[in-house]
Amino acid sequence: MTITLIATVLNEGDNIHRLMDTIQQQTRQPDEIIIVDGGSRDQTVAILRRYEALLPLRVLIEPGCNISRGRNVALAAATGDIIAITDAGVTLDSDWLEKITQPLLDDPACTVSAGFFRADPQTIFEAALGATTLPLVSEVNPKTFLPSSRSVAVRREAAVQVGGYPEWLDYCEDLIFDLRLQATQPPFAFVPQATAHFRPRPTLMSFYKQYYRYARGDGKADLWRRRHAIRYAIYLVALPVLIGLMLFVHPLFALLLLGGALYIRTPYRRLSTVLKALPQTTLFDRVYAASLVPVIRVVGDVAKMLGYPMGLLWRGRHHPPQWKL
Repeated sequence: MTITLIATVLNEGDNIHRLMDTIQQQTRQPDEIIIVDGGSRDQTVAILRRYEALLPLRVLIEPGCNISRGRNVALAAATGDIIAITDAGVTLDSDWLEKITQPLLDDPACTVSAGFFRADPQTIFEAALGATTLPLVSEVNPKTFLPSSRSVAVRREAAVQVGGYPEWLDYCEDLIFDLRLQATQPPFAFVPQATAHFRPRPTLMSFYKQYYRYARGDGKADLWRRRHAIRYAIYLVALPVLIGLMLFVHPLFALLLLGGALYIRTPYRRLSTVLKALPQTTLFDRVYAASLVPVIRVVGDVAKMLGYPMGLLWRGRHHPPQWKL
């Protein structure tokens, strides 16, 4: 049974060598590698060409394509029975491909193998961001886990059966892909040992833009209505009411703000684990990271509350196809 590894890239000249080097180091080499470039204006393609003599690599150029289109182009060109999918900007454990494809090789009934991903922070801010936004493996329910396309493997026929990735969607495309697979295929195999490492966004503004786009994608795809409604209710109703009670009824109502601690307790529980990825941290670093957690949480929530209605507005204007099977 043959294995094709696919990824999409765009202007990844500064770090694409990290991914390609870790592919070279895999204990189980792919039979084929297809990387689709969306029209990079830097040295990405030139760097990839250097690996063509070292790996079974094909580089396809699709100027202007989004991630979904790029992945679908790679799927269409792939000849492997199993498609392993990852992203530019990550590094892979040396046994990632071996681990993530093993359930598919061992069990003919298994069609999707869900790997895991971990933050690879380079700064204190990135460590705090990773702790705030990414689950630890111990928190994952294997029965409901939906893998990121940073780390997933799927039988080619299953990917084709669900229509690949939704090309009308620019963000959350891998979530729709997962949900369609989940609706039509046997339960996913969860392989936490198949780990991809990626660097969180380096600044608060880049994080805000990322989560704004994620939420806009939710709106475009009509995802998580209840989750977004709860967020609006907390920030636009419950919080103003609480502030009014504090100001006009009794200051002791401020004690209800302690309920906010429950909202950020999980990032604090993760923080010490994520900080271990940094070579050395001081007490000041740990205090600084802890102080960033509530800021990151609020900025992320604001980004979601602004992005989601923009996605709904887009959905109302463009009437995208029904993705649910």
